[in-house]
Amino acid sequence: MPQALGIQQVEGKPGKVYYPLRPYDVPKPTPGPKELLVRISAASLNHRDLFIRRHLYPGISFATPMLADASGTVVEVGDSCADPSLLNQPVVLTPCRGWDSDPAGPEDPRGVIVLGNSRFTPLGMAQEYVVVAEGEVERLPAHLSAVEAAALPLVGLTGWRALVTKSGNAEAGRNILVTGIGGGVALSVLQFAAAMGCNVFVTSGSPEKIERAKAMGARGGVPYKSDTWEKELAAMLPKDRPFLDAIVDGAGGDILARTIRILKHGGVIAQYGMTVAPKMDWPASAFLKNIDLRGTSMGSRKEFADMVDFVREKKITPVVDRVVRGLDNLDGIEGLFKVMDEGKQFGKLVIEINGDSSSRL
Repeated sequence: MPQALGIQQVEGKPGKVYYPLRPYDVPKPTPGPKELLVRISAASLNHRDLFIRRHLYPGISFATPMLADASGTVVEVGDSCADPSLLNQPVVLTPCRGWDSDPAGPEDPRGVIVLGNSRFTPLGMAQEYVVVAEGEVERLPAHLSAVEAAALPLVGLTGWRALVTKSGNAEAGRNILVTGIGGGVALSVLQFAAAMGCNVFVTSGSPEKIERAKAMGARGGVPYKSDTWEKELAAMLPKDRPFLDAIVDGAGGDILARTIRILKHGGVIAQYGMTVAPKMDWPASAFLKNIDLRGTSMGSRKEFADMVDFVREKKITPVVDRVVRGLDNLDGIEGLFKVMDEGKQFGKLVIEINGDSSSRL
């Protein structure tokens, strides 16, 4: 029988518990009308999966496979599908449900679901086969391997919305600061913004990660552990545009207090996370400079399609840090979680599930 990977419930308090991985067999599903059967080639981890294992995420299911992100091949097309030519085609799958196209936010916030270990959907991508609605796939960009494509969905969607929809500064020549480079969302924003001709600057706790970001197109970077990093950043800004137009941030904390002097009047912070603290400083100078703070999370089905089209057009390759093979490779998968927990990754952590991924990594 096909295999899936979930988590096992054990006793423990949120934040203290660490649910063990649990491989198990599942029946091979059959697609219904307007559905596709997809053989999963590769799936990737997100920080959400680490939070779930520590019971720091709502609505956890122990009966549902893990993971939101995957690529695969359509192996069966159900009746009444609009595009039967999808049969045998490689695809990248959408990581969430319940948000169609409204740029302001979900049409019904109560209906937004992220796949994997969720009580609100039986679908998770850590399994050999899934059935999805025909509209929940995009054809895989031809320049990507399946492993690379599996690294794209949730971080690519989150980064695209933060930069394009929310920052209002996805234009050539604009100065964009991306914090915490090395994480999947930050790397996606760097790649998208650089491809659009923006001047991208980054922060990181690792000089090596800053250098790698510069090799990918960042104009400069500063170590956020420095007491004067904002001054170092100010010295790097172009003389004809000596300010930041926007910050795409996943850290929170004192990011605005540190950058308020170099953020332009009417500048924007597009905030997709708060890894430093659950609160963020908001100095009085922020409203005097008409700074906009715009929260953002994930994105719509339309934004996902737009993002994949841009990746295809610009031949952007998601950054993959490392790959392990097999859903039953528990030691290897635990190693991926350890790397994530220690913040050592530069790019995505991927599980190759089936042997048809044509991985170049």
